[in-house]
Amino acid sequence: MSNSDSISRVALKKTTPGVSAAMGSLHGAAVSAAQDAKVEPELLELVRIRASQLNGCAFCLDMHTKDARAQGETEQRIYALNAWRETPFFTERERAALVLTEAVTLVHDGQVPDAVYAEAAEVFDEAQVAALIWAATVINAYNRIAIATRMVPGAYQPVSKGN
Repeated sequence: MSNSDSISRVALKKTTPGVSAAMGSLHGAAVSAAQDAKVEPELLELVRIRASQLNGCAFCLDMHTKDARAQGETEQRIYALNAWRETPFFTERERAALVLTEAVTLVHDGQVPDAVYAEAAEVFDEAQVAALIWAATVINAYNRIAIATRMVPGAYQPVSKGN
C-alpha cells in the first residue's frame, strides 16, 4: 500500500500527550548528555541521519538533513553518508560513531559486537559513548513513531544551530 492509499493514522501527541512529552524529555536529556560530554552537534546529526537512512524514515531524514545543513554540514557528506565506508569524507571519530549507530540500529544483526564498541571506546570517552548510544536509541524510537504514524516530510524548518 502506498502512502497515498494509506488510512489515517493516530496523532500521538494529541492522543497520548503524556507519553509524547516523556519522549521529548528523553530527547532533551540525551541532547544535554551529549553537550555535557562535548559530543559535537554536527556528529549527532550524522548519527540521526544514518539511523534514519537504515530505518527508511523520510520524515526524520528531511528534518535531520535540514538541521545538519543549518549547522554547516556539506551536501557532499550528506549525500555520501549512506555509503560512508566507501568515501574519504569522514573522520575516525565520525566513522566510529557511524559504525556504533549502525550496530545499535540493527541490533538484531549482531547485538553491538565487542569490536564495534571497542572502536568507539578508542576515540570517545565513556560519557561520549553513552551519549552516542542514547542519541542512536532516541532517533531509532523517533523513526518508529514517524513511520508508524506516517508523519509527512517536507514542512520542517530548522529552528537554531546547535540543538
